[in-house]
Amino acid sequence: MIKVGIVGGTGYAGVELLRLLAQHPGAEIVAITSLTDIGTPVWKMFPNLRGYLDLEVLDAATTRLDHCDVVFFATPNGVAMQQAPALLEAGVRVIDLAADFRLQDIAEWERWYGMKHACPEWVAKAVYGLPEVNRTAIREARLIANPGCYPTAVQLGFLPLVEAGVVDLAFLVADAKSGVSGAGRRAEMHNLLPEAADNFKAYGVAGHRHLPEIRQGLANRAGVPVGLTFVPHLVPMIRGIHATLYARLTKEVNLQALFEQRYAGEPFVDVLPAGMCPETRSVRAANLCRIAVQRPQESDVVVVLSVIDNLVKGAAGQAVQNMNIMFGLEETAGLCQIPLLP
Repeated sequence: MIKVGIVGGTGYAGVELLRLLAQHPGAEIVAITSLTDIGTPVWKMFPNLRGYLDLEVLDAATTRLDHCDVVFFATPNGVAMQQAPALLEAGVRVIDLAADFRLQDIAEWERWYGMKHACPEWVAKAVYGLPEVNRTAIREARLIANPGCYPTAVQLGFLPLVEAGVVDLAFLVADAKSGVSGAGRRAEMHNLLPEAADNFKAYGVAGHRHLPEIRQGLANRAGVPVGLTFVPHLVPMIRGIHATLYARLTKEVNLQALFEQRYAGEPFVDVLPAGMCPETRSVRAANLCRIAVQRPQESDVVVVLSVIDNLVKGAAGQAVQNMNIMFGLEETAGLCQIPLLP
């Protein structure tokens, strides 16, 4: 069994890791740490785990995790870069669900995240954990930069077009919507029910931290820089991301066949039949991205619709998928949950 430690196990991404790993056939959670709720049984905070997980929350400031095979960091940005190097040097593999190792350009990371990077030497060694792109590198990785939620939905939607070179790479548009859980479990005014319910708004229009991550990923696949306009929105639901993506075709191509061929054999990407539109509820609580591609009015504009659960394929589920690949397990192990309806 893989011995698993989780740093920051009391946030939304953390509790999703607990839910998935508590029923994983090849992993055992041996430590859960946090700076709050120390000594509290996790099932008292998250009653859905009662009967599945009996551990108490340990003090993140004093608990050693070098006895683990892998440690997940479900922490705010800036934490993993402080603590991961010691674990990595001890031979522990690390999967960071935050953004500390996602951007290869250190100066750009520091500009977007407003802090000095604590271990830039590890950034070059990190593997970006989008399995549909980097599966081979993930197998040998010691440090995984787990992708963000918006970047997962947007990149998976654009990848077939970008890789095939059939769209204008200078003008890509991503119009994306997220549920409130994407902002985390912190008590903040805009997350309160009276603020978020019956409301719909854009944010980060001038620039969002996920923009450089998406641009980097698409440019790596295209081989050239890409021009991307990314506008996120907050919608009054708990979980889910819906990304509506626009690109201008430069070559005639069978779009449906292109997407179906690109994701043939991918266990967690579902290309819907022509004419269908995915819904966020169709992926709720599952490690799954559903995609549809359309060409309205037979114009030169292609529209891609991409939906994920921001806490699963956009965070914890993808992290477990990466762990499975790293340790040579069946990639779908512990991740075959059917989405919840209604």
